[in-house]
Amino acid sequence: MADVNISATIRNEFGKGSARRLRREEKVPAVIYGHGAEPVHVALPSYDMMMALKTPNVLIHLDVAGKKELVIPKAVQREAIRGFLVHIDLLTVKRGEKVNVEIPIHIEGELAPGQNLIEHVYNSLPVEAEATHIPESVTVSVDGLDVGDQILAKDIALPSGTSLAIDGDETVISILAAQAEEPAAEGEEAAEGEAEAGE
Repeated sequence: MADVNISATIRNEFGKGSARRLRREEKVPAVIYGHGAEPVHVALPSYDMMMALKTPNVLIHLDVAGKKELVIPKAVQREAIRGFLVHIDLLTVKRGEKVNVEIPIHIEGELAPGQNLIEHVYNSLPVEAEATHIPESVTVSVDGLDVGDQILAKDIALPSGTSLAIDGDETVISILAAQAEEPAAEGEEAAEGEAEAGE
């Protein structure tokens, strides 16, 4: 898994006005919590965080006013239209500690011939993994699968040290038949023909 180094500054001002000032300074407000400690409010460099968050569950070595923290992102708020970072919740972790996270599912392979569709019941897989060894993703093969076939959580191969955080019998992927378009009713077709003739 990827890890990055980022410096943070302690944040003592709160509210929308403070958030706007931080954005002008190209920073994003964040809260660090975990291990029963009081939450720590910080400001992070927006660009560095945008780049770091391109990797799911990235491990961040955070320097907070000279104090080193190991954290992972737990909740990220983005502006709906432009997508810039609005607020981030960070969870402190320790080496060897297990955490519950969701890892992206990558699909590979070709379905059996026919108009079949893949239904993603889960787009990401809930797992428990060591905080410093969180898998970046899992790969699921749908090669040769046909309508009615399913892939259950327990069917997915996980890296050593990673275990499911959901029931193994949960369906993750289903293969469905493509729905054919319903033919228009005769009355509608006649009305359309009359409309075209009158144009």
